[in-house]
Amino acid sequence: KEKLEKEGFEVFVLCDGTKVLKKTKELKPDLILLDIVLPNQNGWEILKALKEDVEVKDIPVIILSNLAQEEEIQKGLALGAVKYLVKSQYVPSEIVEEIKRALL
Repeated sequence: KEKLEKEGFEVFVLCDGTKVLKKTKELKPDLILLDIVLPNQNGWEILKALKEDVEVKDIPVIILSNLAQEEEIQKGLALGAVKYLVKSQYVPSEIVEEIKRALL
């Protein structure tokens, strides 16, 4: 969060999966950075709901997760994520660069 804010991004953090769709409709962010393991509603359910909702389906979603199995990565991309980043394989500055590329 701090690294993104230092780069000039406005960041909203939600820790409860059930609030993501509602807040996304309200805030209309340029991009969603989504984890898979979340309380109350997992990232797969959230991604599916986002991509099925006409109001927000075109907002790019980057998955940032520790789930690193190839099947998880393929599932995320198949559900509509523009990128799947494994947390342990990136330092924060690289994540910022991936976000910038996704926003181009």
